[in-house]
Amino acid sequence: MTPFGARADTLYKPGDWPALAGDRVATATGDTLTVIVYENASAQNAAQNDSRRRSDVDGQIVAGSAFSERGQLGLGGAFESGGQTGRSGRMVAQLSVTVEEVLPNGDLRIAGRQSLKINGENTVIRLRGRVRRVDISPANAIISSRIADAEIDYDGKGFVSSSARPGILAKIFNFLGL
Repeated sequence: MTPFGARADTLYKPGDWPALAGDRVATATGDTLTVIVYENASAQNAAQNDSRRRSDVDGQIVAGSAFSERGQLGLGGAFESGGQTGRSGRMVAQLSVTVEEVLPNGDLRIAGRQSLKINGENTVIRLRGRVRRVDISPANAIISSRIADAEIDYDGKGFVSSSARPGILAKIFNFLGL
C-alpha cells in the first residue's frame, strides 16, 4: 500500500459546499432562478425640413429710340416637410428560468419560457440572457434590467390579437398606398 499525502486545497473547495445558514441561490447548470421582468421603454423621433429657393432674371433690349423691350422672369419654389414617430412599451411579469451554462468567468447563461392561457388567449413569454452571480438576490431572484444580452419575447395568439390585425381590405389599400 502506497501512502499519499492529503492537501488542504483538495479537501475543501468553496464552490462545492453550500452555506450552513442562508438561502440557496442558482450557481450551477440546471438550477432555477426567478426573474422579475419590469421593462418600461419609450422612444420618440422627430424631423423637420424646410427649403426655399428663389431665382430672378431681369433684362432689357434697346434698339434705337422707337423700339425698346423689357423682360423679367422669376422662378421660385418652396418645400416643407416634417415627421414624427413615437413608441412606448411596458411589461411586468415574473417567471422562473433555468441555468443552461456556467461561463468561464462565473456568469450564468439563463433561459426560460412561461405559457399562459386566459379566456382563449394564449400568451408566451420567453427570456434568455447572461447573469452575474453578484446580481442574484438572497431570495434567488433577479430583476430584468440586470440581465446582460437580454432577449425578452412576449407573444400572444387568440381572439384579441387576431382582431387587432388589419383585414384584407386594409392590407390591399396599404399596398396601393391609399
